[in-house]
Amino acid sequence: MFTTLLIANRGEIACRIARTAQRLGIRAVAVYSDADAGALHTRVADAAVRIGPASARDSYLNIEALLRAARDSGAQAIHPGYGFLSQSPEFAEACEKAGVRFVGPSAQAIRLMGVKDQSKSLMHKARVPVVPGYLGESQDPAALAREADRVGYPLLVKAVAGGGGKGMRVVRSAAEFAGALAAAKGEAERAFGDGRVMLERYIEHARHVEVQVIADGHGNTLHLLERDCSLQRRYQKIIEEAPAPGLSAALRKRLHEAAVAAARAVQYRNAGTVEFVVDGEDFFFLEMNTRLQVEHPITEAILGLDLVELQLRVAAGEALSLKQDDIKASGHAFEARIYAEDPRRNFLPTGGRVRELTWPAGVRVDTAVAAGDRIVTDYDALMAKLIVHAADRDAALVALRQALLGTRIDGVTTNLAALVALAQDRQVSAGQVFTRLIDERGERLLPDATAQSARAGELAAAALLSQNLAPRSPWDVRQAAPVRLQRADGESLVLTVTPGAPADHRVQIETDRVTVWLDGEPHRFDRVSGSADARAQGSAGAVRAPMPGVVLAVHVKDGEPVERGQPLIVMEAMKMEHTLTASGAGTVTELRVGKGDRVRDGDALLTLKSA
Repeated sequence: MFTTLLIANRGEIACRIARTAQRLGIRAVAVYSDADAGALHTRVADAAVRIGPASARDSYLNIEALLRAARDSGAQAIHPGYGFLSQSPEFAEACEKAGVRFVGPSAQAIRLMGVKDQSKSLMHKARVPVVPGYLGESQDPAALAREADRVGYPLLVKAVAGGGGKGMRVVRSAAEFAGALAAAKGEAERAFGDGRVMLERYIEHARHVEVQVIADGHGNTLHLLERDCSLQRRYQKIIEEAPAPGLSAALRKRLHEAAVAAARAVQYRNAGTVEFVVDGEDFFFLEMNTRLQVEHPITEAILGLDLVELQLRVAAGEALSLKQDDIKASGHAFEARIYAEDPRRNFLPTGGRVRELTWPAGVRVDTAVAAGDRIVTDYDALMAKLIVHAADRDAALVALRQALLGTRIDGVTTNLAALVALAQDRQVSAGQVFTRLIDERGERLLPDATAQSARAGELAAAALLSQNLAPRSPWDVRQAAPVRLQRADGESLVLTVTPGAPADHRVQIETDRVTVWLDGEPHRFDRVSGSADARAQGSAGAVRAPMPGVVLAVHVKDGEPVERGQPLIVMEAMKMEHTLTASGAGTVTELRVGKGDRVRDGDALLTLKSA
């Protein structure tokens, strides 16, 4: 076994690999860019080496810098994690040439499975079912249009290189084809430097089921059961489960056999995942990920295995000690991915500093984020993964709901509300999931924002009133009473609180602010002193930053009268502009920011005294 392992990655996967390496007595060496200096993955490792500036191209994608870090740290092996160079045949070859063991498959296997049209042709020869479509060489638009007519609509235009939903378009008629083709080819060229596409039949309400495989250098290839990864937004997974629900025994057996056949067809070694589209009792090969998957912990949970340990042992030349008959599921597991993104803005990435962070007790949390850390916008927005395991699917889903509701993140907008909504959704509870469920439901998946804000305001007011009356319980309110609050967007509220039963929520009361966490979303309210009556409209209200970012422009001055809807401040976050407007007529007071200032989510930018 190796004595020193370089982890050529960052974030939660780097932390997770380091834990296994250290348990096995292997020295774990982290790498970091300037954007990650001092990040958690560098703190949990035994040593950390700088590899370059923030740009991934100059750091985590810099093969020479990574090999230099391996040489300087004395590493005998490199684990690529997932993303970045994990599926780069050039990186695997460079490691071998440098005398450093690559913890993954051979460069040849990566190359064979790395291009979608090539891999599907190979699978067809191996008698693994593939989706009907066009895998030919011609990229002439007229020829592709003829092939599209042959395949039939709806169909999918898909980039032959890359993944993650880039370079993909669903086309439902011949009239849409030319525009969709141009868009997919252009996106693929920008994302992967390769604008070639292929065509596939598009399967409505398909499921995404993948089979974990592991193979050694001694002729042993095993499947480690399957996972359902159908809950996706923009073709990217956010909730996965294992085993996959609702599969017949015959279908499950055929999936496992096909995955093993696919791995053997490329003489695969180490851990990998064969992904399929499932349509009723039919299934078709989608792709093979020649690396560890983000969702590997749920397989570990139901099998009691450590996949990273298996990877390291195979890379060290050991034979698998497992036999196929040893692989039996125990219970059911879910994984929910928490991203720094806003589900109410089409899951756009966010960023900022984590002011407060609470993880649920008794649940596996794979993360590289701690309170006080800044979520950088240079890389993937994944913050953490919650993994739950229980005796059966129903119990595991209950555990997932409780874990999500027990998570509290302040300072950064996350997708927690969407995860909570999915975990409580009747269709998900019934196991009736498909890859387009989230995209088709859109914001209807989430609770109504206005209703949630009003409900949160009532909860905040009740908490304040109960605190003032000092009852035994926050809901031990004896009589109806008005409480005045101001929302973070500056709107004043006068709420009459009546006794009621508690909802599933959390309240934090500070000196001048009340925060209510409701269904995964934080709602912030400022206390407003004085009589709680209609004259509240005349009080000054803070206009707060709705996200972390930079002030691009300030359109008003102290003492300036404004009208409802008038632009006040323009902010930039994640290369997008956001204009803050007046919620009503009034006068600007206490202007606190200027052009170029960096602000945090919730910072007061100015106050408006209502007319």
